[in-house]
Amino acid sequence: MKRTLCHMNHFDLERPEHAYMFGFIQADGHLNQGPGRKGRLTVELSARDAPLLEEFQRLCPYNSTISYRTRSTNFAAEHTSVLWTVCALDFREQLQALGLPSGRKSLNIGPPTVPYSERDYVRGIIDADGSVGRTAQDLPFVGFTTASEALVRYYCDYTERLTGRARTARRNTRDNIYNILLTREEAMGLTQELYYPGCLALPRKQAAADDVGNWVRPTGMKRMHRKEWTAEETELLLATPDPEAAARLLNRSVKSCQTRRWRLIGPSQAGVRFPRTPA
Repeated sequence: MKRTLCHMNHFDLERPEHAYMFGFIQADGHLNQGPGRKGRLTVELSARDAPLLEEFQRLCPYNSTISYRTRSTNFAAEHTSVLWTVCALDFREQLQALGLPSGRKSLNIGPPTVPYSERDYVRGIIDADGSVGRTAQDLPFVGFTTASEALVRYYCDYTERLTGRARTARRNTRDNIYNILLTREEAMGLTQELYYPGCLALPRKQAAADDVGNWVRPTGMKRMHRKEWTAEETELLLATPDPEAAARLLNRSVKSCQTRRWRLIGPSQAGVRFPRTPA
């Protein structure tokens, strides 16, 4: 068992590593509220992912422990996992204030309501509750699974802003959760945005994202039709601050104009109101 104390006095979601850490904890952590001032935050992963929890321990501004346990599961007779545990009341209260409820949380989580580094937060929830790689047909993909309606709305909005493609998510009938899948160039674009050089990430997810980035569309594979932006349309869009007026002039949707402006100059100048702080 290992103990450490980091010399930081708060959890700041404008820091990329803190935003990632919060997203991961929100998706894959468990906050137990005990009697009185007692309680603990626990994140349990496969032992192969211990380096990430060791980094969380280093970043955590409070005393924390890392331990291991081996037990039988539905998938293996002996499975060794690693657990990171934080008991500090102040840290638990900060997490709750940011949007991590105690107890069962899968239906109740959503994006932070304070300024935060958005792509790092999204990478955190993908590393915890998503998948990155290539299909059996060698198509790159990024999948995200959640039971939270607020979180799936946010994720669909984020990917639409990034890719320009709107998504309608529905719960599946088997276990009543959402499964959002991006493939081909959209998956490549998302991984390039999220898994940038030097970012904090699960090493195996980072390696999978790098592999997705190496994909080359096979000759003859059809592309989905999309109305490309011309230089003249882009110039007119930037000269027309009102997205509704631009949409009428360009014969495009308001959302399309907002997304294009966001990708060109960022949401703060584009007039798009999203709770984000660029990394």
